[in-house]
Amino acid sequence: MASMSTAFPKTTPFLSHPLTKSDSLIATTVSFPSSARSRSLRRATLRVRSALIEPDGGKLVELVVPETRRREKKHEAADLPRVKLTAIDLQWMHVLSEGWASPLRGFMREAEFLQTLHFNSLRLDDGSVVNIIEIYKHPKEERIARTWGTTAPGLPFAEEAITNAGNWLIGGDLEVLEPVKYNDGLDRFRLSPFELRKELEKRGADAVFAFQLRNPVHNGHALLMTDTRRRLLEMGYKNPILLLHPLGGFTKADDVPLSWRMKQHEKVLEDGVLDPETTVVSIFPSPMLYAGPTEVQWHAKARINAGANFYIVGRDPAGMGHPVEKRDLYDADHGKKVLSMAPGLERLNILPFRVAAYDKTQGKMAFFDPSRAQDFLFISGTKMRGLAKNKESPPDGFMCPGGWKVLVDYYDSLSLSGNARLPEKVPV
Repeated sequence: MASMSTAFPKTTPFLSHPLTKSDSLIATTVSFPSSARSRSLRRATLRVRSALIEPDGGKLVELVVPETRRREKKHEAADLPRVKLTAIDLQWMHVLSEGWASPLRGFMREAEFLQTLHFNSLRLDDGSVVNIIEIYKHPKEERIARTWGTTAPGLPFAEEAITNAGNWLIGGDLEVLEPVKYNDGLDRFRLSPFELRKELEKRGADAVFAFQLRNPVHNGHALLMTDTRRRLLEMGYKNPILLLHPLGGFTKADDVPLSWRMKQHEKVLEDGVLDPETTVVSIFPSPMLYAGPTEVQWHAKARINAGANFYIVGRDPAGMGHPVEKRDLYDADHGKKVLSMAPGLERLNILPFRVAAYDKTQGKMAFFDPSRAQDFLFISGTKMRGLAKNKESPPDGFMCPGGWKVLVDYYDSLSLSGNARLPEKVPV
């Protein structure tokens, strides 16, 4: 049987509850050239193609049962053992059901789990179908250590979904009886890989560059995205489309919730900071693990399945501060270095961030110039949140006024409600 290698970081899902009877190009880091001669060399080495990149395995996996068979499948499922799912389990089910993890057809069995745990990739038999579930021991400590590189207390996802989870994992092929919906007013933004591909083809995209974020968009982000499109046009692409793809699953308590982030992103488009004609805004349903270089491989791989052939990566992607020590948990440059070498991502072009900061001489966000470092102001996420909480304004040109007002309104809502964070909707 033919086999293939595909990138599946150890963050990819499996159920962690017991059953109950109750209810291929070489991976390329694209450094955009500055001279005309370099640009022509780049055009010669990087082919410009009009078709969208193929999904992993050549075909998207869709696990939602066709409407014509749902009654039959619901009747079949009525007498089966039941598994109690957490909100995060449901988010992973959403991810799997729409094909974000293609070619996976369900929650990982032990052989797949061990490969991702130790190799960060899977070698799958092409075309195999197995309906038998598998129950196996949940090695929690090893899973945490190999995913995050530490077992220190305070890792948000580990404490939410692993430490207190069941002692057994369940793997097997998945059939989802209904499309996953949240009924939170945001389902129109939750486009599946298949739907995104249709939209990108409708817009005539000949290049798709994905930008993932879990924070509000400031003008530095926008500069990176618009500059990337300009450079892709210089390389010979005719209609590069930005996939602005905020993460929609679990996030840690001090992150701005999805509903408020989406309001802010809409204002960014309304205020013309990003061009609606060349931008597709959609929600990526995956939970956030804050697992740095390990997790960023999953983020990049999933965007291939949505049609992206360029992925923008910045400083310390999917990173966080060390939960115990006063330092970053990961080296800030390792994420982009790992992406440029990761097995299974050979067809994806990695676009490293250029560092943007607030240029005091121009009164706007600009690319950092180390020769006049004194002219630049770096506004961290912590400082941005502090300003918004105190209803203070950032320097003019840091964020569009409409987007900043949404952020201020969010923190104002917290003080009025007395909550540290408003709860998010879960799938229904």
